[in-house]
Amino acid sequence: MATTGEGQAWRKGEEPAGGTEAGGRARAREGGRLARALHAAESRPLATLALVGLAFAVTYLFGVLAFPSGSGRIINGDAIQYFAYLQSAVVDGDLDFSNDYRQLYRNADPETNVWLRSRTPAGRVPNMMSVGPAILWSPFYGGMRLVLGADAAGERGQAILYASVGVAGIFYATIGVWLIFRACALLFPRGAAFWATLVVWLGGPAIYYSFVSPTYSHAASLFAVSLFVYVWLRTRGAAGYGRTLLLGALAGLVALVRWQDVIVLLLPVVEALAALYRRQASVASVTARLVLLCLAAGLVFAPQLLAWQAIYGTPLLMPQGAGFMVWASPAVLSVLFSLKRGLFSWTPALLPAAAGLPLLIRRDRLAGWAAVVVLAASVYVNAAVRDWWAGEAFGARRFVGDSVFFAMGLSAVMALPQVARRQGIVRWASVAAIAYNVLFLFQYQLFMRGMRDLVPYPETARQIFLDRLWLPFRLLLQWLSG
Repeated sequence: MATTGEGQAWRKGEEPAGGTEAGGRARAREGGRLARALHAAESRPLATLALVGLAFAVTYLFGVLAFPSGSGRIINGDAIQYFAYLQSAVVDGDLDFSNDYRQLYRNADPETNVWLRSRTPAGRVPNMMSVGPAILWSPFYGGMRLVLGADAAGERGQAILYASVGVAGIFYATIGVWLIFRACALLFPRGAAFWATLVVWLGGPAIYYSFVSPTYSHAASLFAVSLFVYVWLRTRGAAGYGRTLLLGALAGLVALVRWQDVIVLLLPVVEALAALYRRQASVASVTARLVLLCLAAGLVFAPQLLAWQAIYGTPLLMPQGAGFMVWASPAVLSVLFSLKRGLFSWTPALLPAAAGLPLLIRRDRLAGWAAVVVLAASVYVNAAVRDWWAGEAFGARRFVGDSVFFAMGLSAVMALPQVARRQGIVRWASVAAIAYNVLFLFQYQLFMRGMRDLVPYPETARQIFLDRLWLPFRLLLQWLSG
């Protein structure tokens, strides 16, 4: 296929990512132990990404089971409503969340908690979240229930069941990141693809929702969108309607997980319009494919329609209410640059990724322009949400599903000959970008865990960009002072 062949041309002929593999090993030997470790990580991308995911899972399990939060909840915030679908369907065999909310919103006042006292027109308690994450989590949750048996009803068993959903989120995020790497490697050298993928994952908002809060929908969204994009790239040039049906089904999965991510359908739409423009397809054939694409997506999306019918009495609605979207006045600059969790202000490592989109277009016009169209649509949709800052969050969490497009842009930057010739600098710059974000995550999490005398909430430019750098010294001084 054309895309795969192009990626092989980079690897076989040009070798822009630091010369030959033997040369890379020689330079690694000349460096120190850390340099050799970075080269080894780059040489084994699957093992490296898997080890990161495993470390996340082990640390997450230890944290939530040995050191639960002050509220005693393992599943918090929006994740409660995502999880309620799963628990209610498996335990009660229905979509009445009354008893589930009383259990999951533990220590909440029934008189003041809006979810415990609200009712839909159908007489049910509302659920404003999507059903897709529960479907993806179900093998982990169901398998753990079988393992626990009668112990699943106890307090410890419940904690393990909740934690299994977090492990599922970490699993899907890790698989999603592997798919991002594979997608980028179809277009660029493996070294550039690896470091770009790692920076976008660990240097952007995705790290928080792959590790600290994997029970939100964002880890599953990372997986679903990455799978769609990888399959779209990998199957370009395939004949017949099988590809159309497959992409439609995957788009339906994407929409099941996070409705807003259905904009990935713009990828095959841009591809179809390009085929029309180049006179490679007729209007009739393009129309037939797009109709088939939407029908397949709608079929897979049907569980959400059925859930809305049961909960709200109608299969189509905006659960958050008509005022949730402010289409006429999107806060574009704020959602990108505001100190209130703007995409680039909280995670600046994504800025060079966005700057690399023109280079992506130069490398692959179709993939590049399609990525730009989807990202532009994502910016508009996220900026048009009434709470464009996404409530309490680590950065612009609603962009986590777009990680694959940012990785493609950053791969284009790292594959530039003048950049790739300095592979050592690329590796250390990537490590620095990741460390900078990890320090910020640590700062944010310490505040959220109640250590507010040590770290303030990041609101000012100094608190966002500089305080993280002094945090290790503050912790050391506090430890030394007893």
